[in-house]
Amino acid sequence: MDKLKKVLSGQDGQDDDVNILQAANEASRLGWGTRVKGFIACFAIGVVCSVLGVCMLWLPRIGLVLFVVFYTLGNFASLTSTMFLMGPVKQLKKMCEKTRALASAIMLTCFALTLCAAFWWKNNGLALLFCILQFLAFAWYGLSYIPFARDAVMKMFSVCLK
Repeated sequence: MDKLKKVLSGQDGQDDDVNILQAANEASRLGWGTRVKGFIACFAIGVVCSVLGVCMLWLPRIGLVLFVVFYTLGNFASLTSTMFLMGPVKQLKKMCEKTRALASAIMLTCFALTLCAAFWWKNNGLALLFCILQFLAFAWYGLSYIPFARDAVMKMFSVCLK
């Protein structure tokens, strides 16, 4: 409605400096209840896709490809579900923070490489390897939101490996 008022009053050209992140932030002004419902729905879709992918793993011939697709879509849906809680701009900023940037980059790269390995390169072993790397990067990314969790995991592995 505000946009219509600006157009009708001739003030439309003054907001040309609004960038895409501000536009996304303005579009994400949902109420808290709507945000929680969106989070739950998106996260549930992610979990269902991941579980469905694991079930598809046992199908002959096309099982691994279906697993890769559903598992990657499930992880992506689970990742994007948090955008409902904090908004897309804040989520992207948090993903690029110093403590999460490497895990975010590896995770997003593994999403793409998993699908490439399954569809373009037709290499099932490589696709499965990228799914494992996806899982590890997603877990490391998730641990970054829990204070001292990464340190505890590192200490646990160092004790186990001694």
